[in-house]
Amino acid sequence: MSTEARRLTFATLVFTTIAAMFSLMAVSIAEEGYAWYELIMLACFAITLPWTAIGFWNAVIGFALLRFTKNPAEHVFPALGKLKSDQEITTSTAIAICIRNEDVTEVDRNLNVMIARLVATGHGENFHVYILSDSDEEFVQHQEEAVFKRLKNEWSGRMEVTYRLRTDNAGFKAGNIRDFCERWGDKHDFMLTLDADSVMSASTILRLVRVLEQNDNVGLVQSLVVGLPSDSAFTRVFQFGMRMGMKSFTIGSAWWQADCGPYWGHNALIRLKPFIDHCHLPQLPGSGPLSGDILSHDQVEATFMRRAGYECRVIAEECGSYEENPPHLLEFIRRDLRWCRGNMQYLKLLREPGLLPVSRMQLVLAIMMFIGAPAWMVFVSLGTSVIIYHDMALKGFNLSTGYALFLTIMTMIFAPKLVSILDTLMRKDLRKRFGGGFAVIVSAFAEITFSMLIAPIMAVAETLFLAKLPFGKSKGWAQQNRKSHALPLDVTAKYLWPATLFGVSGVVGLLAFSSVSWGGFLFAVPVFVGPLLAIPFALSTSNVFIGHFVTRFGLCQIPEEETLPVVIRALDLDPISIRAKALADGTRHAPLSTADLLEINAEVDDRLAA
Repeated sequence: MSTEARRLTFATLVFTTIAAMFSLMAVSIAEEGYAWYELIMLACFAITLPWTAIGFWNAVIGFALLRFTKNPAEHVFPALGKLKSDQEITTSTAIAICIRNEDVTEVDRNLNVMIARLVATGHGENFHVYILSDSDEEFVQHQEEAVFKRLKNEWSGRMEVTYRLRTDNAGFKAGNIRDFCERWGDKHDFMLTLDADSVMSASTILRLVRVLEQNDNVGLVQSLVVGLPSDSAFTRVFQFGMRMGMKSFTIGSAWWQADCGPYWGHNALIRLKPFIDHCHLPQLPGSGPLSGDILSHDQVEATFMRRAGYECRVIAEECGSYEENPPHLLEFIRRDLRWCRGNMQYLKLLREPGLLPVSRMQLVLAIMMFIGAPAWMVFVSLGTSVIIYHDMALKGFNLSTGYALFLTIMTMIFAPKLVSILDTLMRKDLRKRFGGGFAVIVSAFAEITFSMLIAPIMAVAETLFLAKLPFGKSKGWAQQNRKSHALPLDVTAKYLWPATLFGVSGVVGLLAFSSVSWGGFLFAVPVFVGPLLAIPFALSTSNVFIGHFVTRFGLCQIPEEETLPVVIRALDLDPISIRAKALADGTRHAPLSTADLLEINAEVDDRLAA
């Protein structure tokens, strides 16, 4: 099937689903005509539908490809099947890592591991590491200068390391990369973009390089990034859900996006010349928080690269590309709100000339991903208020079709995870890597409960953020903190009291709803229970003791904890040690030194990835 036929098929499925769900909702509330509040609820419901329908069909298509194709990643990106993995690399790649007031020791550790593995492959001279610092804290600057000078000296003669400090932070991360391009971009063919928490295996990096070397029409190739092992209860449950949902979703989306694939800002390889020539981001006009420098630069750069005639592709398989996920709920919300503000800036880019239709649609979907939160909040709040204050019932609401609609929507929302869980349980080797069938089922139940609790909490946070955004009052939260630690009560309450207030007020609505239907009461419980428990939920999932407990017992295990890839073992992560002690087998997980990394056969990464 051609790419155009795939896109037409996908669009037909999505629009048909949206129409069917909208019609079912319209029928559910139309028995006695439409009151004004029902029309508002219907409009809000319509806003939430596109993202739900797209996620559902991505998951269905992805599951079908996982089950019925020999190599799903090659099916959606045929060039992967034609790669010559033994072909000598002749190009020069800049490894550009952007940092700002980060934990320098962890950045040093991650880079040291990646450099050692690349040197061990014999391709060290084909890479040059650039540490691009935007740090403005004097203490951190001194640390960086000392640590990265030592790193440069350690690898002198085997791989070049350059450290650059830029103190003005102009253009934020995109400006940091642009400064690199203007200084050194003409010296290299490709650029591997990394964040401070990025870790990639040598085999994955070399594979990305070979993709661009052997496919001149590809301008950007994005690896599928997964979370590193963690001893945070919050992170473990979250990234287990991501592993269950991301694979089918990514394969399904790659099936129709094809050459208009995503760029997530890190762990991706970019062809430098077209990036320099065509991906310079504009300053957004006007004043206020949606103007000026583009914050969510990555997807915009991908659309510009595609506009220039170069393909943007994703390797839709887990292949040795890692990052660290937020250690607790507050950090998770902070990261989400940063993305929210950046995505809202896309409103000013929708009329950008020359963008391909799929690229333009990706910008629209990025906006709708966050606009759905206030629409959902208005829908729920208005419906509950009507139940309480307007004759205790929606005007002529058909409960039978309403329940059917609710179950359908819930199935669609959880489809990406459900189909991946099913695929995992059906594959013996994959099931074992996730801890076995029983562990997968228990972890899946915990993650689904987790998701149902956290979704309304996130909706409250996003709605308040968007409400303040037009007035320039939404500034986000503190800088990133990636280390596992217990949250203090006062800080947690400071940021989560709005969600708690929403949950408390919802209790009244739940009691009122129970007078209409106990079935409806049970269906509505997750809407308000999550926010009601926001503070204890955040405190408990950040608790160090609970985190270590679930780590020791392998709850929400990811495959890297079962069979340690070289790069993971070399990082000497706490959760690996905790799990090893629980299994009374700490010796087999002994960390690797730099000398070990250089001595290990370079093919080991490929064998483990396979």
